[in-house]
Amino acid sequence: MFEIESVRTLSTKGEIPPFVIEDWGLIVYQEALLKQMELVQAVKNGSRPDTLVFCRHHPVVTLGRSTEEEDIQGWKGEIYEASRGGRATYHGPSQLVVYPIFSLERERGFLTRARDVHLYLRCLEACLVASLVSYELSAEVKSMGSFDNAGLRMTGVWVGSRKIASIGVSVRSWITYHGLALNVDLDPKAFQGIKPCGFDSSTMVSMEEILGYQIDRGELMQRIGTQFLHYFS
Repeated sequence: MFEIESVRTLSTKGEIPPFVIEDWGLIVYQEALLKQMELVQAVKNGSRPDTLVFCRHHPVVTLGRSTEEEDIQGWKGEIYEASRGGRATYHGPSQLVVYPIFSLERERGFLTRARDVHLYLRCLEACLVASLVSYELSAEVKSMGSFDNAGLRMTGVWVGSRKIASIGVSVRSWITYHGLALNVDLDPKAFQGIKPCGFDSSTMVSMEEILGYQIDRGELMQRIGTQFLHYFS
């Protein structure tokens, strides 16, 4: 687990960081959701600072608020309905999942308007894109309102025509939870039996598949944490 001193080392100015970081490791999805809700309440009542959570999940398919019946096509594992936006997607140990439990009640960093969920999403996208670019990946976010030839909304983060990360958030009392899932390790079984966000499973790609080597997760979390400090300080 990262403590506040670990976040302080990300700052070149030495100031008290605007959030703490926790690494929950490999955790069951439902347990992680319960812990998120506890953090949401703690941030709301002021007993806890904003918290950036890193974790991985045992294989599970989660159904967002926009899930359609055709999204599940033979998945045999656990399915869990989630309160986040978006459609059905897969979570598994080959990913790095990031849950920012942040208050949107005040302006800070690039979040120049309080209570602006859309701007918060743009900051999340920018954090992830910048982190991936540091690995010399040509990561990008498709323009607002972009659709593929089948009419599917191209949300998340992409490398060319393949999707490397999914984003789906929720907000309660202006505290954020849920977040983003980055495909890190190559896992041929991931996304099988579903249409993630409506796309064919072959649309999904991992960092390892593109770069050709396994990613050091500690370094990856450090790079992502640095970008969050940049955009949310």
